[in-house]
Amino acid sequence: MPAAGTSSCSKPSRLAPSKAEKKATPVTFPPRPVETRNQVGVLLTAAGVSDAAEIERAVSDFARESNGGLIVVPNPVTIGHRELIIALAARHRLPAVYAYRYFVADGGLISYGPHFVDQYRQAAGYVDRILKGEKPADLPVQAPTKYELVINLKTAKALGLEVPATLIARTDEVIA
Repeated sequence: MPAAGTSSCSKPSRLAPSKAEKKATPVTFPPRPVETRNQVGVLLTAAGVSDAAEIERAVSDFARESNGGLIVVPNPVTIGHRELIIALAARHRLPAVYAYRYFVADGGLISYGPHFVDQYRQAAGYVDRILKGEKPADLPVQAPTKYELVINLKTAKALGLEVPATLIARTDEVIA
C-alpha cells in the first residue's frame, strides 16, 4: 500500500498548483475574437480577456464602432475587474448589460440574471433533502427559476439614454 501523499508509482501527489502553473497564461474564452451576425442583423463580437490590459483594449476597440454596446459575460476575470469595466463603459459612453445586480449597484447600466436569494433558498431545500437521507447523486440538477432585472437610472442619464416607462415598470429594482 502506498504511503500517504504518494501514489502507487511512488510519485508525490500535489494538492496545489506548481510555481510554473501559477505563472502560466490564463485561458480565455473564446481564445480569439469571434464575430457573427444574429437573425436581426446585429454584429456580435466576442473578445476573450484575461487581464486588465486586455479588458481596456477590448472596450476601446468596441468604442470605436458606432451604435455599440457591451454584454459582459460573468467569469472570474470580468467579476474581478468589474469596477474597471464599469468605468471604461462610462468613459466610452457604451451601454452595458451585466448578469448580476452588483454590477449595476457599482454603477453599471442594467443587469438581468439569476436572483441569488432564490438560488440560496433552492440550495437550502437540497440540504434538507440530503439531511433527510436522499442521495445527492439522485437529486436533479436545478436551474435558476427566478431572474431579476435591475436598472441604474443615474447611469442611463449619464449615457444620454431614456429608459421607457414600460421597462421601468417591469424591473425588479431601479437604482436612482
